[in-house]
Amino acid sequence: MKVIRDALQLQKIAFKHLKEGDEIGLVPTMGAFHNGHVSLIEKSVKNDDITIVSIFVNPIQFGPDEDYLKYPRPVKKDLEICKKNHVDYVFMPSVNDMFPKAHKTFVEVKTLQDIMCGAFRPIHFRGVATVVSKLFNISCADRAYFGMKDFQQLKIIEKMTKDLNFRTKIVPCPIVREKSGLALSSRNSYLSDEEKSLSLNISKILKEVAKEFKNKSLTAVKKKAVNKLKKIPNSKIDYAEIVSAKDLSPADKNTKKAVFAVAVWIGKTRLIDNTKMTK
Repeated sequence: MKVIRDALQLQKIAFKHLKEGDEIGLVPTMGAFHNGHVSLIEKSVKNDDITIVSIFVNPIQFGPDEDYLKYPRPVKKDLEICKKNHVDYVFMPSVNDMFPKAHKTFVEVKTLQDIMCGAFRPIHFRGVATVVSKLFNISCADRAYFGMKDFQQLKIIEKMTKDLNFRTKIVPCPIVREKSGLALSSRNSYLSDEEKSLSLNISKILKEVAKEFKNKSLTAVKKKAVNKLKKIPNSKIDYAEIVSAKDLSPADKNTKKAVFAVAVWIGKTRLIDNTKMTK
């Protein structure tokens, strides 16, 4: 395993592998690995000749009052996990390498970036789309692996990839949860024991109401979920939306495959989760 810190160096390495006929898998991350990240790495190692994992806490996807500076950065542990799981290259660029002061170019996915999480984090998805497009260009990836917990992000990346004619194929990967049902997230480390216990209610509520999607109206399903979420102590709901699994448009009675996505604050920690709903 090699750690690469220079974008141009990694791109040259990627070109070499492409010329040799190797297929390249990319796992874009901000580090602070949990088993969800490991599941993405394992899929790439299984599917691809070469696996590149990027570790980069992307400043341009954080708002001014968000947790960029305190975002966990256990670099030594992350590198050990990569080595253990047979990663070929870890890309760890500096902020200046990815976004020098002269940087003026950004990627936006209109409409999709403005709803749900985007309504509360206005610059977030512009930052995500921009850094992912750069990573695709630098890594020359044949496939890139994204978890479905960040469902809106997944749909935005899929749309961006299609619209900009990237050669990279997006591979959606299932949500990985603790035995309790809590969706794994690097931000779970912010939760106190009491807050973590309270957060378990989120996945339980989503699981309960998903069963009613076939027989009850969307309004009734959403109302029941919101009422239950509101009863979680020390919590605040940013949004609870039932959307099309295809394109994030509002679900209606004709929607066969939907996703119920929520963002809920537990104390000072913002957690997102979702569940599939099928008729």
